[in-house]
Amino acid sequence: MLSTEDRNHRTDTEDGTVADVKSHHDAGRQTVLFLCTGNFYRSRFAEVYFNWLAGREKISWGADSRGLALDPNNIGPLSIHTRAYLDRLGIPLPDPLRDPLDAAVPDFEAAHLIVALKEAEHRPLMQSRFPVWAQRVEYWRVHDLDFAPASEALPQVKRHVEELFARLKSALAPD
Repeated sequence: MLSTEDRNHRTDTEDGTVADVKSHHDAGRQTVLFLCTGNFYRSRFAEVYFNWLAGREKISWGADSRGLALDPNNIGPLSIHTRAYLDRLGIPLPDPLRDPLDAAVPDFEAAHLIVALKEAEHRPLMQSRFPVWAQRVEYWRVHDLDFAPASEALPQVKRHVEELFARLKSALAPD
């Protein structure tokens, strides 16, 4: 299940060009994979925030994110709510900013930990698309915009990421 192989993705950027986007599967770096439906809002916030924390604390973990059912109605690479909340926190956006990515088996194989943002929404998608992986996922309970405003959901994701980060950081601490 664990792989330290580097992977690159070709993706369209905001300015319409195509760029190679290296994922965080670098040798010696462990990866948490955040999943949501569209890879546009919640999972992208979790990815960017986790990577910002990991850079600040200099730990050997990184994050990626993927979607389980990409929505063609999502315009652009990232939700305006995610952008605004990251800006409010003073956290820069990745450059280049990639488009949402659909989950695939190699993403699960490369991840050391897999987190889906809403169990009621994502467990059925996992069971349908990736049944072998469904039981290996840590499921959170963060609503999408149809059930909770971003002003409630994103701070909840932030708290969950901070708790996860503290758990992973303490596991790295020498006894």
